[in-house]
Amino acid sequence: MTTKTGWLVAYANDNDALIPEVWAQESLLFLEKNLIAALLVHRNFENEIKKFGDVVNTRRPAGFKAVRKIDGDAVTNQDAEATNVQIPLDQHLHTSFIIYDGEESKSMKDLMEFHALPAISSIAQSLDQVVLGELYNFMGGANAGRLGSDVTRETVIDTREAMTNNKCPLGDRRFLITPNVEGQLLNIEDLVNANTVGDVGSSLREGHIGRKYGFDFFTTQNAPTIAAGSTVQTGTLDGNHAAGATSVEIDITGAITRGLGAWMTIAGDMTPQYIVSGHSTTDNHTLVITPGLAHAAITGAVVTIYTPGSINYASNYDSGYAKNLIINNFAVAPKVGQLVSLGTYKYGCLETPATPTTTLMTLTRALDAAAANTSNVGVGPAGDYCFAFNKNAVALITRPLAIPKTGTGVRSAVASYNGLSVRVTIGYDMTYQGHRVTLDILAGVKTLDTNLGAVMFA
Repeated sequence: MTTKTGWLVAYANDNDALIPEVWAQESLLFLEKNLIAALLVHRNFENEIKKFGDVVNTRRPAGFKAVRKIDGDAVTNQDAEATNVQIPLDQHLHTSFIIYDGEESKSMKDLMEFHALPAISSIAQSLDQVVLGELYNFMGGANAGRLGSDVTRETVIDTREAMTNNKCPLGDRRFLITPNVEGQLLNIEDLVNANTVGDVGSSLREGHIGRKYGFDFFTTQNAPTIAAGSTVQTGTLDGNHAAGATSVEIDITGAITRGLGAWMTIAGDMTPQYIVSGHSTTDNHTLVITPGLAHAAITGAVVTIYTPGSINYASNYDSGYAKNLIINNFAVAPKVGQLVSLGTYKYGCLETPATPTTTLMTLTRALDAAAANTSNVGVGPAGDYCFAFNKNAVALITRPLAIPKTGTGVRSAVASYNGLSVRVTIGYDMTYQGHRVTLDILAGVKTLDTNLGAVMFA
C-alpha cells in the first residue's frame, strides 16, 4: 500500500502454501500411491545423502545346499557370504514447474492437486518404466507364450513351471501384466468364476485377477505393449527346426540390413531371437540365434527381422553414459518401452525426457558398456511383454539428495519413507515472476538374479 510519504510497503512472501517440508511429505505420499513395479521389487534404502553417479553396494543372498551326514561325521561348512552387487545411482529423475504470482493465493491443497500430483506422477511413471526395462534381461529359457497370441490359463501355468524349474522360491512371486493381457485373462472363465477360484465373485465383480497360481497379479500401463510398425525384412524358414534350435536356415532376398544384433521372430515360435552371426550378402542365410527356439517351426514359416539403427556420435559414448543417445538409420522411431539392445546388453526405451524419434532416444538405465559410433542399435519385436518374478530378481536403490545450503535463496526439504526418498526445492524465479518448484528423486536399478524371473509373451 502507499504511505503518507509516498513509499510503497513491501511485504515478505511467506505464503504458507509453499512450505517445502509439507510439499515433500505430500509428494512422497503421492509417489507411493502411483508406483506399481517399483514397489514390488527388492528395495534398498539408507538415510545417507548421495549424489548422481555414486555407487551403492547391496547384497545378493548366498545359495546353500543340504549335505547328508551320519553319526560321527563332521558338519560341512559352506560359504555364508552374500555376493556384493554394485549399483550406480544413475537415475536422477526430476520434474520442475513454476507457480506464477497470480496463483500463489490458492491454498496448499489446490496447488498440490493442480501441480504436485501430476508432477510426481510423471516421476512415478518414469521410475516404473526404469524398473520394467529390466524384464528384457530375463528373456532366457524361463519364458512362456507367443508374441501376437492371446495368453491362456496354460500359458500362466507354463510360466510358473518355468520359474519353479529354475529353482525360483515359491513365495513373493509377482506378475506384472499389460492391460491387453489383463483383458485376455479376464475372459478366461477358470480365472474369474467364483465357483472355480473361490473368491466369492470378487474377480468377476471388480474385474481384477488377484492372486492366482501362486502369483499376485498387477496390471500396469507401463508394461511393454509394442505395436507393429517397426522397419522389418521378411523371409521364410528353410527346413523344419525343433524347439531348442540355435541355428536356423532362412531364405530372404539379398543381404540382411545391419543383421548383427538384429532381433527376429519365426512364425510358430514367435519368441524374440537375437542374431549372433551368420548373415551374408546372399539370399540364403544360416543364422546363429539366442536364446533359441522355444517352439518348433516348420519350413516356409514367415521370418521377420527387425532392422536395427545405428549410433550417430563421432566421439563415441562411454560406459555409464545416462543421457539421450543420438541415433540414425531408423526409418521409424523406436517405441516407448520397446526392447533396445547394444551389443549383448538389453534396455527399454524410456519415454522421458522426450518421446523417442528417429534421431534421439533415451534408455532405461545408463550404458553398461561403451557404444562406438556406427555400432548397431537393435530393437525388439512387436507384442506384449509381461514380467513374472520373485521380489529379489531386481533391486531398486534410492538415496536422499542433499539440501541446498542456507542463504542460496531457495527452500528445500527431503522426505523419506518405506524405501523411497523425495526432495522438493522451491525458489523465486525473477525471469518468470513466480516460484519454481522442483521435485526429484535419486535412484539406481539392477538385475540381481535372472533365475528369479520370466517373461510371458502375448
